[in-house]
Amino acid sequence: MNILRADMLPRASNRTVRLEGRDMGGEVSFFLIDADPGQGPPLHVHPYAETWIVRRGEAEFTVGDEIQRASGGDVVIGPAHVPHRFENVGDGRLELVCIHPRDTIQQVFLTPPGHIGERP
Repeated sequence: MNILRADMLPRASNRTVRLEGRDMGGEVSFFLIDADPGQGPPLHVHPYAETWIVRRGEAEFTVGDEIQRASGGDVVIGPAHVPHRFENVGDGRLELVCIHPRDTIQQVFLTPPGHIGERP
């Protein structure tokens, strides 16, 4: 058994945690997102489906040509090889779990990092 205690989670400057399963002997990787209003990753793709669990706040998801909003308690699944992104469109912080069903996170950004991304 491997336990990584909450106070030991590697957090980026924007409070996001990225954990790759292989580092803990697991087969699933994830991001724990804690985003301020207006924040979100640029448009990107994965060679696998991604599952998002919205824990708190409101997010706008762009998956392919479809745009939908989701809020606390909602689950969103984006298919493999389809460009996608999300953005915190609420007034408070957005907490998401982004599940990647691989031991490493495999993604290709379609817009530059630091750029919110273009909506279709």
